Amino acid sequence: MTDDRLLLIVEDDEGFARTLKRSFERRDYQVVVAASLDEARKVLEEKTPGYAVVDLKLGGASGLACVEALHVHDPEMLIVVLTGFASIATAVEAIKLGACHYLAKPSNTDDIEAAFRRAEGNADIEVAARPTSIKTLEWERIHQTLIETDFNISEAARRLGMHRRTLARKLEKRQVK
Repeated sequence: MTDDRLLLIVEDDEGFARTLKRSFERRDYQVVVAASLDEARKVLEEKTPGYAVVDLKLGGASGLACVEALHVHDPEMLIVVLTGFASIATAVEAIKLGACHYLAKPSNTDDIEAAFRRAEGNADIEVAARPTSIKTLEWERIHQTLIETDFNISEAARRLGMHRRTLARKLEKRQVK
């Protein structure tokens, strides 16, 4: 049975997880924190949260596997993915795997709660007429390759045909904290 006010936070940044936890507890949520997919699975053995917030990059692993596991455990769970490495490719994969929303960091408790409420989607959103820039296309390709290589920078650089340090510099420039 799902506990409607139980929230699972899967975040490897201990300070950020603690801040989110306190903020949601002030809003009358019961909060459980896990730092990895394995820890999240242990929580699921005993509890069925109604909500989950999952970091896209958990240590060296992808949070997408965590989204998939949570969705398989309970398809009704509302899952929001948070990331400092936002891209269209990872957003699409997160939604396909069961997330209801995808937010770029920095995001706060208000943003996350609003995402839970907007889980159904909105067909009235205006379609942008502006074409995608070359820089955005490059950024999307880099992130798609990072996903394919499970965030292995050396392998991603090899597949992209660039030097590892060049890729690392590009990631440093665009990283959202």
